[in-house]
Amino acid sequence: MRVAINLLPENPDSPSGAHWFWTRMIPEMASRLERDEELKLLVSPKSRHLYQGYGPGVSYITYPWSNEQRVLRTLSEQIYSPPRLWLGDVDVFNTLMAPFVRVSPSVVIHMKTMHAFTSPDSLSPMARAYRRMNYPRSARVASSIIINSESLRAEVERYLDVDPRKLRLIYEAVDHELFNPGDSVKARAHVAKYGVTRPFALFVSSLWPYKNCDGLLRAWALVRNELAGRQLAVVGGGRDADYIEQLHALAAELGIADDVVFVGAVPLEETVSFYRAADVFVYPSLNETFGLPILEAMASGCPVVTSDVSAMPETAGGAAILADPLEPKSIAEAMLSALDADGDRLRDAGLRRAQEFTWSATAAATLDVYREAAERRRARAS
Repeated sequence: MRVAINLLPENPDSPSGAHWFWTRMIPEMASRLERDEELKLLVSPKSRHLYQGYGPGVSYITYPWSNEQRVLRTLSEQIYSPPRLWLGDVDVFNTLMAPFVRVSPSVVIHMKTMHAFTSPDSLSPMARAYRRMNYPRSARVASSIIINSESLRAEVERYLDVDPRKLRLIYEAVDHELFNPGDSVKARAHVAKYGVTRPFALFVSSLWPYKNCDGLLRAWALVRNELAGRQLAVVGGGRDADYIEQLHALAAELGIADDVVFVGAVPLEETVSFYRAADVFVYPSLNETFGLPILEAMASGCPVVTSDVSAMPETAGGAAILADPLEPKSIAEAMLSALDADGDRLRDAGLRRAQEFTWSATAAATLDVYREAAERRRARAS
């Protein structure tokens, strides 16, 4: 079995969460390959260095561009994939969207989000139109569609005409080697260099409007007196400059600007210090297909408050306080509860919940989907 994994949608100049996902998944899958199995990674000359050192069962198929040249990358995926995958004798093609020209391998769609439908403003008009055009066709031609939550299943079934038997639920995981309770004293000293010098509540996410950082600011303003002496650390960057500007203006308008530290984007390995040092992690997003920061915080020993909608309750699994993300008062009350009597209970429950999600289990289940897809291709050919 030869599986080609499409890594071209990643921008090598600015790696995203998808890059982090695959750098965990590929070595786990490589360690489980049988003698006649191989992973072939679709990379560009500029992105290949991001995916190295996986052993003899992993090789490369080089395309001219990755997502540093989005239009050229998309064209090359569409035009070059059918002959190149055929020449590489590929059995299974794991990708986000299928090429318009039918490829010879079985196609496994790795569905991460339905933001083109649920949060359209988070995408450029061109990207939104392309996904809305291509997702329905990709669902039709796919052998299987990997989803990461029941919430995403509901969204896929709502917006796409898809055979429900194709949907395969495989939860993502948390990197327990990086995210663990650690030394909170050292963590507090570390985050101080970012201006977080007092006890604090934490928000970690890219700053898109649907992440609802503005709702958190409004909640903070409601209970500012009860939170006296604490800061709110907002960790994460974003490409929506208008929204970021609005957040700064809102903090000033609400009279909480002195409490809020906009840390900006930090390397992934830096976020663990924020989780370890925080009194509570607050994640009032309006829409998530999985909500990995919830598990990162839990694995680091931080109590969690999150939304009662979308995938958040599913990921939290009873180990977080849930709030209505559209009601700042609900978020505020949940924060106060987590900072008071519920803190120790949430910390212990969160550690147990996070242990249920491992990359080894995710990789093993994904390989099973590939093997089933390869078997279907062999059955079609016979």
